[in-house]
Amino acid sequence: MTPLKVIVIDDSALVRQLLSEILNSDPAIAVVATAADPYQAREKIKQFNPDVLTLDVEMPRMDGVTFLRNLMRLRPMPVVMVSTLTEKGAQVTLEALSIGAFDFVAKPKLDLSHTLEDYAEEIIAKVKAAAAMPLSALTPRPGLQVEQKLTADAILAKSATTTLRTTDKIIAIGASTGGTEAIKEVLCALPPSAPGVVISQHIPAAFSAGFAKRLNGLSPMQVRQAEHGEQILAGHAYIAPGDKHLLVERSGARYYCRLNDGPPVSRHKPSVDVLFRSVAQQVGPNAIGILLTGMGDDGAQGMLEMRQAGAQNLVQDEKSSIVWGMPGAAFKLGAAEKAIPLQKIAEEILKLSR
Repeated sequence: MTPLKVIVIDDSALVRQLLSEILNSDPAIAVVATAADPYQAREKIKQFNPDVLTLDVEMPRMDGVTFLRNLMRLRPMPVVMVSTLTEKGAQVTLEALSIGAFDFVAKPKLDLSHTLEDYAEEIIAKVKAAAAMPLSALTPRPGLQVEQKLTADAILAKSATTTLRTTDKIIAIGASTGGTEAIKEVLCALPPSAPGVVISQHIPAAFSAGFAKRLNGLSPMQVRQAEHGEQILAGHAYIAPGDKHLLVERSGARYYCRLNDGPPVSRHKPSVDVLFRSVAQQVGPNAIGILLTGMGDDGAQGMLEMRQAGAQNLVQDEKSSIVWGMPGAAFKLGAAEKAIPLQKIAEEILKLSR
Protein backbone atom coordinates (compact mmCIF):
# COMPACT_ATOMS: atom_id res chain seq x y z
CA MET A 1 0.00 0.00 0.00
CA THR A 2 1.34 3.45 -0.90
CA PRO A 3 1.95 5.58 2.23
CA LEU A 4 -0.02 8.78 2.73
CA LYS A 5 2.03 11.77 1.59
CA VAL A 6 2.19 14.54 4.20
CA ILE A 7 3.78 18.00 4.18
CA VAL A 8 4.55 19.56 7.57
CA ILE A 9 4.33 23.37 7.65
CA ASP A 10 5.73 25.10 10.75
CA ASP A 11 8.08 28.03 11.34
CA SER A 12 9.95 26.12 14.07
CA ALA A 13 12.67 23.79 12.75
CA LEU A 14 12.43 21.75 15.97
CA VAL A 15 8.66 21.27 15.62
CA ARG A 16 9.05 20.34 11.94
CA GLN A 17 11.61 17.72 12.90
CA LEU A 18 9.53 16.33 15.76
CA LEU A 19 6.30 16.12 13.74
CA SER A 20 8.17 14.50 10.86
CA GLU A 21 9.69 11.86 13.15
CA ILE A 22 6.31 11.13 14.74
CA LEU A 23 4.46 10.80 11.45
CA ASN A 24 7.23 8.82 9.75
CA SER A 25 7.16 6.32 12.64
CA ASP A 26 3.95 4.95 11.13
CA PRO A 27 4.60 2.90 7.97
CA ALA A 28 1.32 4.11 6.48
CA ILE A 29 2.56 7.73 6.46
CA ALA A 30 5.47 9.42 4.71
CA VAL A 31 6.45 13.05 5.29
CA VAL A 32 7.52 14.00 1.77
CA ALA A 33 8.49 17.60 2.57
CA THR A 34 8.51 20.31 5.23
CA ALA A 35 8.11 24.07 4.89
CA ALA A 36 8.92 26.98 7.21
CA ASP A 37 6.18 29.26 5.87
CA PRO A 38 3.21 29.24 3.46
CA TYR A 39 5.30 30.56 0.55
CA GLN A 40 7.65 27.57 0.77
CA ALA A 41 4.61 25.35 1.32
CA ARG A 42 2.97 26.53 -1.89
CA GLU A 43 5.93 25.34 -3.96
CA LYS A 44 6.21 22.03 -2.06
CA ILE A 45 2.49 21.32 -2.60
CA LYS A 46 2.91 21.80 -6.36
CA GLN A 47 5.99 19.57 -6.35
CA PHE A 48 4.79 16.68 -4.13
CA ASN A 49 0.96 16.71 -4.40
CA PRO A 50 0.42 15.63 -0.76
CA ASP A 51 -2.61 13.81 0.67
CA VAL A 52 -2.62 15.84 3.93
CA LEU A 53 -1.00 18.99 5.33
CA THR A 54 -0.22 19.78 8.94
CA LEU A 55 -0.34 23.56 9.25
CA ASP A 56 0.95 25.82 12.02
CA VAL A 57 -1.66 28.37 13.10
CA GLU A 58 0.76 31.26 13.73
CA MET A 59 3.58 31.85 11.23
CA PRO A 60 5.60 34.79 9.86
CA ARG A 61 5.03 36.26 6.38
CA MET A 62 1.51 34.77 6.13
CA ASP A 63 -0.57 33.36 8.99
CA GLY A 64 -2.00 29.85 8.79
CA VAL A 65 -5.62 30.97 8.43
CA THR A 66 -4.90 33.26 5.47
CA PHE A 67 -2.97 30.44 3.80
CA LEU A 68 -5.77 27.97 4.57
CA ARG A 69 -8.40 30.30 3.12
CA ASN A 70 -6.39 30.58 -0.12
CA LEU A 71 -5.76 26.83 -0.19
CA MET A 72 -9.44 25.93 0.25
CA ARG A 73 -10.36 28.30 -2.55
CA LEU A 74 -7.68 27.22 -5.04
CA ARG A 75 -6.74 23.64 -4.14
CA PRO A 76 -8.85 22.12 -1.34
CA MET A 77 -7.18 19.30 0.60
CA PRO A 78 -7.31 17.80 4.11
CA VAL A 79 -5.52 19.98 6.66
CA VAL A 80 -4.77 19.29 10.33
CA MET A 81 -4.02 22.53 12.19
CA VAL A 82 -1.24 22.61 14.80
CA SER A 83 -2.22 25.14 17.44
CA THR A 84 -0.84 26.77 20.55
CA LEU A 85 -3.15 26.32 23.55
CA THR A 86 -3.64 30.04 24.13
CA GLU A 87 -6.69 32.29 23.84
CA LYS A 88 -5.34 33.70 20.56
CA GLY A 89 -4.50 30.22 19.30
CA ALA A 90 -8.02 29.06 20.18
CA GLN A 91 -9.72 31.88 18.27
CA VAL A 92 -7.59 31.34 15.18
CA THR A 93 -8.03 27.55 15.28
CA LEU A 94 -11.82 27.82 15.57
CA GLU A 95 -11.74 30.14 12.57
CA ALA A 96 -9.62 27.60 10.67
CA LEU A 97 -12.16 24.87 11.39
CA SER A 98 -14.93 27.10 10.06
CA ILE A 99 -12.94 27.64 6.84
CA GLY A 100 -12.55 23.91 6.26
CA ALA A 101 -9.64 22.50 8.30
CA PHE A 102 -10.32 18.85 9.15
CA ASP A 103 -9.22 19.01 12.80
CA PHE A 104 -6.46 20.31 15.04
CA VAL A 105 -3.81 19.12 17.48
CA ALA A 106 -1.91 21.07 20.10
CA LYS A 107 1.69 22.07 19.48
CA PRO A 108 3.87 19.25 20.82
CA LYS A 109 5.37 19.96 24.24
CA LEU A 110 9.06 19.46 23.58
CA ASP A 111 9.99 19.19 27.27
CA LEU A 112 7.48 16.46 28.18
CA SER A 113 8.84 13.34 26.52
CA HIS A 114 6.57 11.04 28.55
CA THR A 115 3.48 12.56 26.88
CA LEU A 116 4.81 12.15 23.34
CA GLU A 117 3.41 8.63 22.91
CA ASP A 118 -0.13 9.90 23.54
CA TYR A 119 0.54 12.89 21.29
CA ALA A 120 1.93 10.66 18.54
CA GLU A 121 -1.15 8.46 18.62
CA GLU A 122 -3.43 11.52 18.37
CA ILE A 123 -1.73 13.21 15.43
CA ILE A 124 -1.21 9.98 13.49
CA ALA A 125 -4.89 9.12 13.95
CA LYS A 126 -6.03 12.55 12.82
CA VAL A 127 -3.78 12.60 9.75
CA LYS A 128 -5.07 9.17 8.70
CA ALA A 129 -8.67 10.19 9.32
CA ALA A 130 -8.18 13.41 7.37
CA ALA A 131 -6.85 11.44 4.39
CA ALA A 132 -9.66 8.88 4.53
CA MET A 133 -12.80 10.97 4.98
CA PRO A 134 -15.39 9.71 5.68
CA LEU A 135 -13.97 7.23 8.20
CA SER A 136 -16.30 4.79 9.95
CA ALA A 137 -14.21 4.18 13.05
CA LEU A 138 -10.69 4.43 14.35
CA THR A 139 -8.77 1.86 16.36
CA PRO A 140 -5.52 2.48 18.28
CA ARG A 141 -2.38 1.85 16.24
CA PRO A 142 -0.95 -1.66 16.81
CA GLY A 143 2.23 -1.73 18.84
CA LEU A 144 1.67 1.65 20.48
CA GLN A 145 1.11 1.76 24.23
CA VAL A 146 -2.18 3.45 24.99
CA GLU A 147 -3.60 4.48 28.31
CA GLN A 148 -6.32 2.35 29.88
CA LYS A 149 -9.66 3.15 28.31
CA LEU A 150 -11.99 3.89 31.21
CA THR A 151 -15.77 3.72 30.96
CA ALA A 152 -18.28 6.10 32.50
CA ASP A 153 -18.17 3.88 35.62
CA ALA A 154 -15.01 5.81 36.57
CA ILE A 155 -17.13 8.96 37.08
CA LEU A 156 -20.71 7.83 37.65
CA ALA A 157 -21.91 4.37 38.70
CA LYS A 158 -24.81 2.77 36.88
CA SER A 159 -28.06 3.17 38.80
CA ALA A 160 -31.82 3.26 38.32
CA THR A 161 -33.00 5.89 35.86
CA THR A 162 -35.85 8.32 36.33
CA THR A 163 -39.16 7.32 34.78
CA LEU A 164 -40.92 10.56 35.70
CA ARG A 165 -42.10 12.54 32.70
CA THR A 166 -42.17 16.33 32.96
CA THR A 167 -42.87 19.12 30.49
CA ASP A 168 -39.20 20.19 30.69
CA LYS A 169 -37.03 18.53 28.06
CA ILE A 170 -33.22 18.44 28.00
CA ILE A 171 -31.25 18.15 24.75
CA ALA A 172 -27.88 16.41 25.18
CA ILE A 173 -25.32 16.74 22.36
CA GLY A 174 -21.97 14.99 21.95
CA ALA A 175 -19.35 15.58 19.25
CA SER A 176 -15.64 15.43 18.40
CA THR A 177 -13.84 15.86 15.03
CA GLY A 178 -15.85 18.31 12.94
CA GLY A 179 -18.10 18.98 15.91
CA THR A 180 -17.40 22.68 16.40
CA GLU A 181 -19.02 23.49 13.05
CA ALA A 182 -21.74 20.83 13.38
CA ILE A 183 -22.78 22.15 16.81
CA LYS A 184 -22.83 25.68 15.39
CA GLU A 185 -25.21 24.59 12.62
CA VAL A 186 -27.58 22.90 15.09
CA LEU A 187 -27.63 25.73 17.65
CA CYS A 188 -28.04 28.44 15.01
CA ALA A 189 -31.19 26.68 13.79
CA LEU A 190 -32.79 26.37 17.26
CA PRO A 191 -35.07 29.19 18.50
CA PRO A 192 -34.71 30.92 21.89
CA SER A 193 -37.75 28.91 23.05
CA ALA A 194 -35.93 25.56 22.58
CA PRO A 195 -35.32 23.30 25.60
CA GLY A 196 -32.03 23.64 27.50
CA VAL A 197 -29.04 22.08 25.73
CA VAL A 198 -26.01 20.42 27.36
CA ILE A 199 -22.97 19.78 25.17
CA SER A 200 -19.86 17.65 25.48
CA GLN A 201 -17.41 18.48 22.66
CA HIS A 202 -13.87 17.08 22.70
CA ILE A 203 -11.89 20.33 22.95
CA PRO A 204 -8.88 21.60 24.94
CA ALA A 205 -9.49 23.66 28.09
CA ALA A 206 -8.01 26.76 26.42
CA PHE A 207 -10.59 26.55 23.62
CA SER A 208 -13.93 25.85 25.29
CA ALA A 209 -14.70 29.33 26.68
CA GLY A 210 -13.85 30.94 23.32
CA PHE A 211 -15.96 28.35 21.52
CA ALA A 212 -18.95 29.13 23.77
CA LYS A 213 -18.46 32.88 23.29
CA ARG A 214 -18.29 32.49 19.51
CA LEU A 215 -21.50 30.44 19.43
CA ASN A 216 -23.25 32.91 21.73
CA GLY A 217 -22.66 35.62 19.14
CA LEU A 218 -24.10 33.47 16.34
CA SER A 219 -26.97 31.50 17.88
CA PRO A 220 -30.47 32.70 18.86
CA MET A 221 -29.92 30.74 22.10
CA GLN A 222 -27.79 31.97 25.01
CA VAL A 223 -24.60 29.89 24.87
CA ARG A 224 -22.08 29.70 27.71
CA GLN A 225 -19.40 27.51 29.20
CA ALA A 226 -21.09 25.44 31.89
CA GLU A 227 -20.48 26.35 35.52
CA HIS A 228 -20.84 23.98 38.45
CA GLY A 229 -24.26 24.19 40.10
CA GLU A 230 -25.99 26.48 37.59
CA GLN A 231 -29.57 25.73 36.62
CA ILE A 232 -30.24 24.50 33.07
CA LEU A 233 -32.79 26.85 31.52
CA ALA A 234 -34.80 26.74 28.30
CA GLY A 235 -33.24 28.81 25.52
CA HIS A 236 -29.74 28.26 26.96
CA ALA A 237 -26.91 25.97 25.87
CA TYR A 238 -24.13 24.86 28.24
CA ILE A 239 -20.77 23.66 26.86
CA ALA A 240 -18.54 21.45 29.00
CA PRO A 241 -15.22 23.10 29.94
CA GLY A 242 -12.36 21.48 28.04
CA ASP A 243 -10.86 19.94 31.18
CA LYS A 244 -13.98 18.81 33.08
CA HIS A 245 -16.74 16.26 32.64
CA LEU A 246 -20.22 17.80 32.44
CA LEU A 247 -23.09 15.94 34.13
CA VAL A 248 -26.76 16.77 34.57
CA GLU A 249 -28.26 16.62 38.07
CA ARG A 250 -31.93 16.82 38.97
CA SER A 251 -33.42 18.43 42.06
CA GLY A 252 -37.21 18.32 42.13
CA ALA A 253 -38.41 19.56 38.75
CA ARG A 254 -35.19 21.45 37.99
CA TYR A 255 -32.01 20.38 36.24
CA TYR A 256 -28.52 21.61 37.10
CA CYS A 257 -25.00 21.40 35.63
CA ARG A 258 -22.44 19.46 37.62
CA LEU A 259 -18.74 19.52 36.73
CA ASN A 260 -16.45 16.63 37.60
CA ASP A 261 -12.63 16.61 37.58
CA GLY A 262 -12.24 12.82 37.45
CA PRO A 263 -10.06 10.88 34.99
CA PRO A 264 -10.62 10.82 31.21
CA VAL A 265 -13.35 8.41 30.07
CA SER A 266 -13.12 6.74 26.66
CA ARG A 267 -9.79 8.66 26.69
CA HIS A 268 -11.63 12.00 26.72
CA LYS A 269 -12.34 14.75 29.22
CA PRO A 270 -15.00 15.94 28.79
CA SER A 271 -16.52 12.59 27.81
CA VAL A 272 -19.81 12.21 25.99
CA ASP A 273 -20.41 8.84 27.70
CA VAL A 274 -20.32 10.55 31.10
CA LEU A 275 -22.76 13.29 30.06
CA PHE A 276 -25.13 10.80 28.41
CA ARG A 277 -25.12 8.43 31.40
CA SER A 278 -26.01 11.29 33.74
CA VAL A 279 -28.80 12.32 31.38
CA ALA A 280 -30.09 8.73 31.24
CA GLN A 281 -30.20 8.58 35.04
CA GLN A 282 -31.46 12.07 35.82
CA VAL A 283 -33.59 13.01 32.81
CA GLY A 284 -34.64 9.65 31.33
CA PRO A 285 -37.65 9.89 28.97
CA ASN A 286 -37.54 13.70 29.08
CA ALA A 287 -34.25 13.74 27.16
CA ILE A 288 -33.33 14.01 23.49
CA GLY A 289 -29.87 12.66 22.65
CA ILE A 290 -27.84 13.85 19.64
CA LEU A 291 -24.48 12.41 18.57
CA LEU A 292 -22.64 14.37 15.89
CA THR A 293 -19.50 13.78 13.84
CA GLY A 294 -16.41 12.47 15.65
CA MET A 295 -13.65 9.87 15.72
CA GLY A 296 -13.83 6.83 17.98
CA ASP A 297 -16.86 5.62 19.91
CA ASP A 298 -17.24 7.98 22.89
CA GLY A 299 -20.96 8.48 23.56
CA ALA A 300 -22.21 5.27 21.90
CA GLN A 301 -22.65 3.33 25.15
CA GLY A 302 -24.05 6.36 26.98
CA MET A 303 -26.56 6.96 24.19
CA LEU A 304 -27.68 3.32 24.43
CA GLU A 305 -28.29 3.85 28.16
CA MET A 306 -30.31 6.96 27.31
CA ARG A 307 -32.47 5.00 24.88
CA GLN A 308 -32.99 2.24 27.44
CA ALA A 309 -34.13 4.96 29.87
CA GLY A 310 -36.77 6.16 27.39
CA ALA A 311 -34.95 9.03 25.69
CA GLN A 312 -35.38 9.73 21.98
CA ASN A 313 -32.06 9.76 20.14
CA LEU A 314 -30.71 10.82 16.76
CA VAL A 315 -27.27 10.60 15.17
CA GLN A 316 -25.80 12.58 12.30
CA ASP A 317 -25.75 10.49 9.13
CA GLU A 318 -22.56 9.27 7.49
CA LYS A 319 -22.81 11.46 4.40
CA SER A 320 -22.91 14.75 6.33
CA SER A 321 -20.35 13.71 8.99
CA ILE A 322 -16.68 14.65 8.74
CA VAL A 323 -16.01 11.32 10.52
CA TRP A 324 -18.78 8.78 11.15
CA GLY A 325 -17.01 7.17 14.10
CA MET A 326 -19.02 8.19 17.19
CA PRO A 327 -22.44 8.49 15.50
CA GLY A 328 -21.78 5.32 13.49
CA ALA A 329 -20.84 3.34 16.61
CA ALA A 330 -24.02 4.48 18.38
CA PHE A 331 -26.20 3.67 15.36
CA LYS A 332 -24.69 0.19 15.04
CA LEU A 333 -25.43 -0.41 18.75
CA GLY A 334 -29.08 0.44 18.20
CA ALA A 335 -28.77 3.48 20.46
CA ALA A 336 -30.53 5.88 18.06
CA GLU A 337 -33.83 5.71 16.24
CA LYS A 338 -32.43 7.17 13.06
CA ALA A 339 -29.44 8.77 11.34
CA ILE A 340 -30.28 12.05 9.60
CA PRO A 341 -28.40 14.81 7.72
CA LEU A 342 -26.88 17.57 9.85
CA GLN A 343 -29.08 20.27 8.33
CA LYS A 344 -32.26 18.45 9.45
CA ILE A 345 -31.24 17.77 13.07
CA ALA A 346 -32.53 21.03 14.59
CA GLU A 347 -35.91 20.58 12.87
CA GLU A 348 -36.12 17.03 14.22
CA ILE A 349 -35.18 18.17 17.73
CA LEU A 350 -38.05 20.67 17.70
CA LYS A 351 -40.50 17.97 16.58
CA LEU A 352 -39.38 15.66 19.39
CA SER A 353 -39.49 18.41 22.02
CA ARG A 354 -43.12 19.38 21.36
